[in-house]
Amino acid sequence: MSMPKGSINKVILVGHLGKDPEVRYTPSGDAVADVSLATTEFYKTKDGERTEKTEWHNLVMWRTQAEFAKEWLKKGQLVYVEGRLQTRKWEDKEGQKRSKTDIQVDQVTILGGFVGKDKNAVVNNKAADKGDEEIPF
Repeated sequence: MSMPKGSINKVILVGHLGKDPEVRYTPSGDAVADVSLATTEFYKTKDGERTEKTEWHNLVMWRTQAEFAKEWLKKGQLVYVEGRLQTRKWEDKEGQKRSKTDIQVDQVTILGGFVGKDKNAVVNNKAADKGDEEIPF
């Protein structure tokens, strides 16, 4: 997918996974993983009280990365993610217009809690990416 000159769509996040990945397969057999990621910001209120705000992000991983997610990513793990924002639009059964913004993941790195040989495993999806496809669900 190419972008016009001077245009950048890049997201970098470090956070904890909110659930185990949900992996599905497209009719053509490509794996797709949906994962939620939490980033938490800590700050002080006007009264000096320490508080926090958690933002939830929807991650979508394709093919090799989705298979990696299925095998290695677990709820609670700390991960580094690079990707791009993509908004999907559709009409629900009642005819209401809906939209959802996901992060299409290009790279994921496990920063902690990795159960395996390589503590900092990196999976880069750019080489395996055949282009954007609509998620069939």
